[in-house]
Amino acid sequence: MTTLPTNWTAAPIRELMQPLQDGKLVHQGWSPQCESGPALTASDWGALKTTAIQDGSYQPEHNKRLPEALDAKERLEVKVGDLLMTCAGPRVRCGVACLVRETPPKRFISGKMYRFRANEALIDSRLLEAFLRTPSTKAQIDAMKTGISESGMNITHEKFSQLIVPIAPLSEQKRIADKLDTVLTRVDAVNTRLARVAPLLKRFRQSVLAAATSGRLTEDWRGDLEPDWATHKLGDLLEGKPRNGYSPKAVDYETPVRSLTLSATTSGTFKGEHAKYIDEEIPDDSHLWLEPDDILIQRANSLEYVGVSAIFNGPKKSFIYPDLMMKARANTRTTSRFLHLLLCAEGTRKYFRENATGTAGNMPKINQQTVINAPCRLPTLAEQTEIVRRVETLFAFADRLEARLAQAQTAATRLTPALLAKAFRGELVPQDPNDEPAAELLRRLQAERATAPKASAGRGRKAAVRSEG
Repeated sequence: MTTLPTNWTAAPIRELMQPLQDGKLVHQGWSPQCESGPALTASDWGALKTTAIQDGSYQPEHNKRLPEALDAKERLEVKVGDLLMTCAGPRVRCGVACLVRETPPKRFISGKMYRFRANEALIDSRLLEAFLRTPSTKAQIDAMKTGISESGMNITHEKFSQLIVPIAPLSEQKRIADKLDTVLTRVDAVNTRLARVAPLLKRFRQSVLAAATSGRLTEDWRGDLEPDWATHKLGDLLEGKPRNGYSPKAVDYETPVRSLTLSATTSGTFKGEHAKYIDEEIPDDSHLWLEPDDILIQRANSLEYVGVSAIFNGPKKSFIYPDLMMKARANTRTTSRFLHLLLCAEGTRKYFRENATGTAGNMPKINQQTVINAPCRLPTLAEQTEIVRRVETLFAFADRLEARLAQAQTAATRLTPALLAKAFRGELVPQDPNDEPAAELLRRLQAERATAPKASAGRGRKAAVRSEG
């Protein structure tokens, strides 16, 4: 640990825990066979899922109802003031901690989590939660984890109980915790507002596409002229029929030929980095070779993405496309950019979803005939050109906003760990030399504990850190 601020001290976390009702310092929960749904009434008991514990956030709605045939273990019921931490699971989810500030009754901890309480005479519960959330503490906890795979890690009581916690004077702790409550609430509000922007940008793009493919976007451009939009099937706008790709085996060394993966087009924009090398000769005249302005359509994917398309803009004779895609090309009636707008429009996407084949256990698919028969309306080439120009201008504006949003979200994400780290460097609030030094407080409480009546047999330190099981 780095040098502590003036009047601070440090102690193992076990020294800062308040014994629970049965004398133990830490409870590990119970994982009975529960129902799939959550507890819905005040009379139902619910076993907390690990997702109920988020970084600094307790979400008790994430639970599974205890069957009526099973008796609840009431000693495991979560109470306000409890600190919870996941102790098993994937590495990124093992060691996540939160303080319970409010909770419905009859929610109990399950076997993949610990429950303990702060000794408020020594450390503010809010500050102990904040310490468990700091980047340096998370790194220490990560080093404690053991397991045979990244998806199955564990933290033992013994290792966790040795975690060293910095302790500020009690009055300073309250000032720090109050300040964190204020600033982190503001940070959360900022993150919430920023999270609302991305769906707005998505709806903006959808609205632009709807206006572009219905004629509303260019009403002022046409003036008093009647819209000259002919009804077609998508196949009328294609150069030949769409053709499925091919998925050869990938190799782990560089070759002249790369085969795209589905993620190369899932965003609706071509991304050439999503490709794999293949060591197979592809004839020069093969339809598999991609050329600029080819349109790639996902013929198989989840229902959300089936039919998603992108315009290929990579170099000639460098990429082929996989079996889960089909390739199409615009004929002289339209351009690749306007054809792509038609494919991206919600009406076309809905048509693909409704006509996809497959069951819940199989990937939904569309075939060439489905693409050919997709209904669409086509304006003159001159109006198509104007529509594409306007859409690209509006989308470029949305792209700039999206880039600024990403920058703001990155900055906001860094605020919380930075503030937490600052708090434990003693830099978040002014220090008061009149505060009782934390070391003196710790010695005084230890002396009081030493003169207190001894606990009954089986209630000592060794028993105190056993799990409930």
